[in-house]
Amino acid sequence: MESLKEKILQLKKEKNAVILAHYYQQPEIQEIADYVGDSLGLSQEAKKVNADIIVFAGVHFMAETAKLLNPKKKVLLPDLEAGCSLAESCPPDIFKKFIDAHPHHIVITYVNCSAEIKALSHIVCTSSNAEKIVNSVPENIPIIFAPDKNLGNYINQKTGRKMLLWDGSCVVHEAFSLEKLIALYKEHPDAGIIAHPESENRILETASYIGSTSGMIDFVKRSPKTKFIVATEAGILYKMQEAVPDKILIPAPALEDNTCACSECAYMKLNTLRKVYDCLLHESPEIKVPKKIADKAIIPIQRMLELSK
Repeated sequence: MESLKEKILQLKKEKNAVILAHYYQQPEIQEIADYVGDSLGLSQEAKKVNADIIVFAGVHFMAETAKLLNPKKKVLLPDLEAGCSLAESCPPDIFKKFIDAHPHHIVITYVNCSAEIKALSHIVCTSSNAEKIVNSVPENIPIIFAPDKNLGNYINQKTGRKMLLWDGSCVVHEAFSLEKLIALYKEHPDAGIIAHPESENRILETASYIGSTSGMIDFVKRSPKTKFIVATEAGILYKMQEAVPDKILIPAPALEDNTCACSECAYMKLNTLRKVYDCLLHESPEIKVPKKIADKAIIPIQRMLELSK
């Protein structure tokens, strides 16, 4: 594995490439990345990239966003099959009919969606800035929020808005078992429960902190507590543990038993170190977005980045 990492780092230098990775990627991929972060951080970092090639170790919509922000750069995704259950829950043709059926609404979409959906939107948001983005819209203007109903419901509760929610969700964040979580908490009553707002409301009600992946990492660093039950994709534990080596981190249990009894994104785990090497070597698979869609989709992303400064 070390020689493969060395080959990737050498190739990266030769090709003037940069590797961006999401917190949910395998640890060995995070180790060779130039930047590891959540959706907002990755979007902001993608905008600043000076390299000729961007290798995006994440899922398809993330690589698309990087391409929208860097139309003249080559953006590579190690595995084209690395999709997103949340993005797939919002087909563009059906969503367009939904928008048409509810005129005079501002359309805010969570970044976890396709370029086609972004092109139908007024503003894009991430879990880090969703509350701020929603609050930027005057209260007398109705809002459609898509595709995540759980995040939308959470933001409705935080802001007092009554946004019209699209019925989409992330299978990873809906896979947590409340019963198992309660049982685990009884074993560790001194632990703080932290959760991602893509989780169902019944999970969020147990949490002492709710926030994005970067927000959760910041919280455990600041908190005086020394033990946490973490309700998001288990890949976050690698960077989180690095940040708090002396604290105990326990993944929240999933409904179904699997290799780690936690909730993992199968799409995120499609990317491997070998695929990162191969895609950089062959400069493929390359992400391309039709100009007609890209020209529309970039506008709500730029609005989000402006509002997030």
